[in-house]
Amino acid sequence: MSVIVTGSIATDYIMKYPGRFLEHILPEAGKISVSFLVEERQMSRGGIGPNIAYTMALLGERPRLMGTVGEDFGEYRAWLEERGVDTSLVVAYPGEFTATFTVITDLEQNQIAGFHAGAMSRGRELTYRGLDADGVDYVIISPHDPEGMLRNCAECRELGLRFIFDPSQQLARLNDRQVLAGLQGAYALTVNDYELEIIKSKTGLDEADILADVELLVVTRGPDGSTLMSRDRRVDAPIAPPEQIVDPTGVGDAFRGGLLVGLVRGYSWETTARIGALAATYCLERAGTMNHRYTVPEFVARYRRHFGDAPELNDLLKIAD
Repeated sequence: MSVIVTGSIATDYIMKYPGRFLEHILPEAGKISVSFLVEERQMSRGGIGPNIAYTMALLGERPRLMGTVGEDFGEYRAWLEERGVDTSLVVAYPGEFTATFTVITDLEQNQIAGFHAGAMSRGRELTYRGLDADGVDYVIISPHDPEGMLRNCAECRELGLRFIFDPSQQLARLNDRQVLAGLQGAYALTVNDYELEIIKSKTGLDEADILADVELLVVTRGPDGSTLMSRDRRVDAPIAPPEQIVDPTGVGDAFRGGLLVGLVRGYSWETTARIGALAATYCLERAGTMNHRYTVPEFVARYRRHFGDAPELNDLLKIAD
């Protein structure tokens, strides 16, 4: 089984603000000019592609990461390989630097973020040509260079690769025609509830219209769980209760990693959504996007405590053997 995870690869700078952003933002002023004194600053490895792939590796898969990086990626590459992520499709460019993501989170888990593309702007040069299409079960196209994402989608359609369109943060950069182009021929669309509303607003589509283009629509709803739906079926799944809430950065990526494990192994939607939910909770309980750890037996035991048993869990345990 093979999954290609295409997305941004970055260094993350994560900061905490011990207040509430909304107390300092005045919409009626017609402009924003604010500064926040943060209490914490942490540098960590990140990027949406590695975040998704890391969760898949924790759950016993060996995803193939695809993205563009700079000459500073050597240590990060070795770290990912040690944790079970195949980085052979990651392209490093001499004289350039890996992308940088900066985010500030307030007491209510609201976030203000910025992203410097760096070598990610070369993402439009990525290609699936030359790969064995029969050996690829899924491709997930997550945020990186917007033009590159649309080229990825077009190549998947041309090559017959089953792909998941995961536009996420790049919805702000994509216009209505580009969003529709990304949906065309996709197996699935993955969004959170806010991103779904953006797509509806930009394109005029509703859920039924989206499902005329894709087979599966996956919507995460924060503390309200997640929904998987097709044209004739809908499954709503709860979250896995966190022991503590530390940092929401990367939680959606962890969910997608769990989702992909369930999809590639052919699990039921109910179990797949719960695997994604628990993977997300592990991320939520630690600062940074890839600082949480668990073994597959630990994951399965916690799943059973929260959700009860499922026949797929024994298969998941076999991955670890």
